[in-house]
Amino acid sequence: MPLIRRLPKRGFNNAAFHKRYAIVNLSDLKDFKSGSVVNEESLRAANLVRGNFDGIKILGGGELKHGLMIEAEKVSASAREKVEKAGGSIAEVKTPSAGGAHRQDADGTDATKPKRTKAGKK
Repeated sequence: MPLIRRLPKRGFNNAAFHKRYAIVNLSDLKDFKSGSVVNEESLRAANLVRGNFDGIKILGGGELKHGLMIEAEKVSASAREKVEKAGGSIAEVKTPSAGGAHRQDADGTDATKPKRTKAGKK
């Protein structure tokens, strides 16, 4: 057995925190009608994205002939330039993080903090 396999592994690995994004090129979006909204649901309906991913990343491979309204978590600089040149728009959607997300009640207050009640003063 090689020496590298016999030695213990040490150190910290960030692989558990790595986010996987589904990659979609602009050339894949040519079948969408002009002015339509392209988001994760529409990409899954068109079978361009399959499987479990943390979000969608749009890359600038290919050309885009008509304007689309794209909603994705990440967009490359070349894809942003090509979409805006074709007359489309891009809205970057932020996915909520598990550690920093705050839950809010119906009245808009933070549900993770205890509510203060006024003690009866006489």
